[in-house]
Amino acid sequence: MDAKKVIVALGSPRKQGNSAVLARSLVEGAESAGGSCEKFFLHGMDIEPCTACDACLDSMDRYCVIDDDMKPLYPKIRDAGALVFSSPVYWFTVSAQTKLFMDRLYAFLGPDGNSLKGKRIGILLTYGDVDPFVSGAVNALRTFQDAFAYVGSPIVGTVYGSAGEEGEISKNKPLLSEAYELGKRLVR
Repeated sequence: MDAKKVIVALGSPRKQGNSAVLARSLVEGAESAGGSCEKFFLHGMDIEPCTACDACLDSMDRYCVIDDDMKPLYPKIRDAGALVFSSPVYWFTVSAQTKLFMDRLYAFLGPDGNSLKGKRIGILLTYGDVDPFVSGAVNALRTFQDAFAYVGSPIVGTVYGSAGEEGEISKNKPLLSEAYELGKRLVR
């Protein structure tokens, strides 16, 4: 595992959306600390839902039997020291793109053990309402907390904030600074 490598999963359908803006700041911070980042825009990728076949738990020579765009991501995620989720909050939790990606991480619990354990996690969320409870951001945060506590991956930090229009979060300099600092912490 490369401690300085960061995988960033962007779960918004908008490449210039608010969560993508936060992700750019995080990447700048990680790279300023000597990290290398690889970003994936999940929207438009062919990521099928988990079929609960459990084949990934039976064989050490594969992650998942589904032949889709997750296949090339598995080794990249396995080799990275950190994994970042950047998502808008839609309908009181993470985007569908983010949830599909998260569900497919189940394949890391295969016969060679839990290869997510110890991987550092970063979370970036944006939402429309100013209240993280009313917007559902709290539900999204709980999803991450529960999932990564279960697999033993420490959440290094969360950065979340409100913005209504596409790219509006770029005006929130303190929040961009938080994302930048989180990027630096993920590679230390």
